[in-house]
Amino acid sequence: MTEEAIKNDLTDKFGFLANTARVQRKRRIWADVDRDNFRKVFDYAVNDLEFSILCTVTGLDEGSRYGFVYHIAKEDGIMLNLKTWAPKETASIKTITDAFPSADIYEREIADLLGVKIEGLASGRRYPLPDDWPAGEHPLRKDWKRSS
Repeated sequence: MTEEAIKNDLTDKFGFLANTARVQRKRRIWADVDRDNFRKVFDYAVNDLEFSILCTVTGLDEGSRYGFVYHIAKEDGIMLNLKTWAPKETASIKTITDAFPSADIYEREIADLLGVKIEGLASGRRYPLPDDWPAGEHPLRKDWKRSS
C-alpha cells in the first residue's frame, strides 16, 4: 500500500481527517486527530493498516496546549505520525501501553518532563528525572523556571 493509498484509506474511514491528513514526503504520513477521536484512528492504523512498530512518542509544549505525536511504522518503513493535543488546563492523555508495552518509557518521559497525566499508565519509576527531583517541576514546559 502506498503512502497516498494509506492517507486515502484513513480519510475514507475517518472523514474528519480530510483536511489534516497529508503525505509529507516518501514514507511519511501526518494526520492531526483531536483527543476524543485519537484512539479510534490509532487502533485502526495499528490493527487494520498494520502499523506494528512504535518508533517514539513526542511531547510538545505549544503554549496554550500540549501536543503529542505518535510515530508508528509499518514493516516496509512507511511512518504514520498521528498528532493530538490536550489543553494545559486538562493536561491528560490515555496510555497506549495496551497496544505497545514499550510506550511506557515514552509516556513516563512526557509525564516527568511536561507534567501531563497519562491515564492508565501503571505505576512505576520516574523517567528520566531522578527520584529526588522536586514535585511540580517540569523542565520541558515553556514557562518552567528552575527553582533555587
